[in-house]
Amino acid sequence: MKSNRIPAIMLKEANHILRDPRTLLIVVLMPIVQLIMFGYAMNMEIRNLRMAVFDYSHTPTSRELVNDFSASGKFQVSYPNLPEDSINQLFFSRKYEAVLLIPKGFAEELNRLKKTDVQLLIDASDPNAATLIRSYCTSVIGRYNQLEKYSPIDVRTNILYNPDMRSAYFFVPGLIAMILVMVSALLTSIAITREKELGTLEQILVSPIRSHEIVIGKVLPYIILALLDALFILTVGMTLFGVPFRGSFPLFLGFTLLYVLAALSLGLLVSTVAQTQQVAMMMALTMTMLPTIMLSGFIFPIASMPKLLQLFTYIVPAKYYLQIIRGIMLKGNNLTQLLQPMLALIIMTVVMLAVAVKRFSLRLK
Repeated sequence: MKSNRIPAIMLKEANHILRDPRTLLIVVLMPIVQLIMFGYAMNMEIRNLRMAVFDYSHTPTSRELVNDFSASGKFQVSYPNLPEDSINQLFFSRKYEAVLLIPKGFAEELNRLKKTDVQLLIDASDPNAATLIRSYCTSVIGRYNQLEKYSPIDVRTNILYNPDMRSAYFFVPGLIAMILVMVSALLTSIAITREKELGTLEQILVSPIRSHEIVIGKVLPYIILALLDALFILTVGMTLFGVPFRGSFPLFLGFTLLYVLAALSLGLLVSTVAQTQQVAMMMALTMTMLPTIMLSGFIFPIASMPKLLQLFTYIVPAKYYLQIIRGIMLKGNNLTQLLQPMLALIIMTVVMLAVAVKRFSLRLK
């Protein structure tokens, strides 16, 4: 009889999931919407930058440099018929993001001294965009120097793991981490508080079911749902955005299961505090979404944060899972190389699960 208790609770929870449209929306619709938003809208690459060129050299050499900017695919080059002292007006009117000034003796100095200067003006009202524009310009000029052999030092850079610098390679693994923690914590907290609201928790208590059987029976369906969500996002990311998967798939599943257990433990903790589904939903979103986006390294590098915020990142499970999943997908890391984030996740999972089960057991007595 005891062996049938957990499957019975699992079946009961599965029926709740199938009959609850909110749960299905969270499981199915939220990953699709977030994948499209982050995959397409949150793109750190910039294209079609408007560059004004003032070419005072008017030589084939200077035109070749300008053509390199056009051929890079990042810039839309044009020659405004304006005096040089009107450059500020180009920026004030937001018609251009960059201005390239090529001096009159550009070609002569290159042929005679093998070195010359050009002036690049960038609108830095958006500092992040200005940094990218400067990087693009440096790359174009660097390739020009190598081809023409004008640069005294030949620097050859080999970009590893993401040679095309595609944002999707960075965001899709992070999106898996964010959706998993949100779905797991949100659904688990709602599932427990729903029983409180409906009064069915008291009906379960009068039956010969132990507290740990209730927890296991209610959590297992959400583990399966979370893993299916992870596989769905991974498949779409690889198919739609071309994100590579260079590591071990069983290792990915094992670490994902560990991360899901950590998120479910967090959801159980929320359920021991919240009395209604609305409160549980707000608490779960606050404790998962904001820390994952802001403090996990999903978007902003942890090393550039203030020291105080860096301390808070140590209690964010997504921080460690991001190190793991990006290592597996992009670099092909093995288990030995991921021991540190794995141990951190295990400790967090054990602590949160123990506290959650203990608090849940006390509430059932």
